[in-house]
Amino acid sequence: MIDGIVLIIVSILAVPSLLLSRKPDAKELLEKIEPYQGWIGVVACIWGITGVIKELFHMNGNSYWIVSISAMAILAILGFMLGYGLINQMVLSKSDEAREKAVEIRAKIAPNLGKLGVVGFIIGVLKIVMYIF
Repeated sequence: MIDGIVLIIVSILAVPSLLLSRKPDAKELLEKIEPYQGWIGVVACIWGITGVIKELFHMNGNSYWIVSISAMAILAILGFMLGYGLINQMVLSKSDEAREKAVEIRAKIAPNLGKLGVVGFIIGVLKIVMYIF
């Protein structure tokens, strides 16, 4: 259930324009979180990657497993996008090849970030609902 909550939060952070269109007073909150966005993204990326690995070891093919592995994959991608600046500073600046690969991946994902954020939000809610029932 925690994974679903984290995915919802990261999805909202990844698509602030959707949140602002629904709740204009949320801009103040987003501005307070902005300095920590990189770290939130890095933690979410690592959490998502480890979650995908964990789910692969518990593979059983039922619907909850499919939702869980999808949630973790989207969390890893959104985390990468949110934490890209910090990841670039910490890791990618040491290797030109890794930096080029990361720029390439980011360029492919960036145009679909809004859609991915919405899907992440929906899957996060679905994961919580499936956990409860």
